[in-house]
Amino acid sequence: MPSMLITGAAGFIGSSLTTALLSSNLDLTLTVTDISAPPTSSPRVTSIACNLTDASSVQSLFSTRYDTMYLLHGIMSSGSEANLPLSTQVNIDSFRLILQTLIIDHPGTKVIFPSSLAVYGPCSDTDEVVCETSCPLPQSSYGTQKLVIESLINDYSRRGLIDGRIARLPTVIVRPGAPTAAASSFASGIVREPLRGIKSSLPVSEHLEMWVCSPQMVVANLISLREVPSEKFAGMGSRVCCLPGQVVTVGQILNELEAVGGRGARNLVVKETDQAVERIVKSWPARFDIQRAGFLGLQPDVPLREVVESFARSLKE
Repeated sequence: MPSMLITGAAGFIGSSLTTALLSSNLDLTLTVTDISAPPTSSPRVTSIACNLTDASSVQSLFSTRYDTMYLLHGIMSSGSEANLPLSTQVNIDSFRLILQTLIIDHPGTKVIFPSSLAVYGPCSDTDEVVCETSCPLPQSSYGTQKLVIESLINDYSRRGLIDGRIARLPTVIVRPGAPTAAASSFASGIVREPLRGIKSSLPVSEHLEMWVCSPQMVVANLISLREVPSEKFAGMGSRVCCLPGQVVTVGQILNELEAVGGRGARNLVVKETDQAVERIVKSWPARFDIQRAGFLGLQPDVPLREVVESFARSLKE
């Protein structure tokens, strides 16, 4: 019976991934963990509260061998910029602790690590297309921390110590729930809040381009990435894959909001420039070559209108 671990499982992607994995394999058992035990109603899920920066807690968690691990925990982009000591502890130290435990006690474990387009720096040309081999030059602590862990996973995979897969995620929209400490949180907020009749602030220009993807497709591709034979990564030079997404402007997101929710919904979006947020988000590229993702069998995203419509339907369920 296959067994998997998901860290950061209380978050939206973590909980969605849990549900999708359970549905895709009726023999699967899952262990899910976060700083507080994630809620669960399935007898096939063991939920644990765990501080992954604590060595004894990590050692206890890995007293069991897992076939696959999804390492989703972390401090997000704005939160990392605001608190460097905490984000270093969580986004670097906890991952090093986990990886060191794995290579000693459970070598060969499959590790899926969601990284970020924040590992790149700003493009010299607005039409520049980046890919997995483009030179990373992160302009935020969050992007730097992601790149550090990417490097470790690549090296440990090269040595055969783990079977790593690194997914550079687009900005995920539309996330439900409360706003997060991500610099890109507004991209979900300008849809989520107005469709619920609540005002939302827009900290960036409507002309800003972003690389985005629906949560459903991100989850589906994270599952697909696990199923890729390790031999397929041979000759690529790294275990990195840029997940499929689509280029949109903030204005296009607002247009789809209006198309689905009406002019009243769009009027609930209030421009409140935040230079710190805009600086971070503008440092991320918006155009990606996703040939590698296609080669690995990952799927393209659905049109932006469908993304907004899907979220609107979820509010009525």
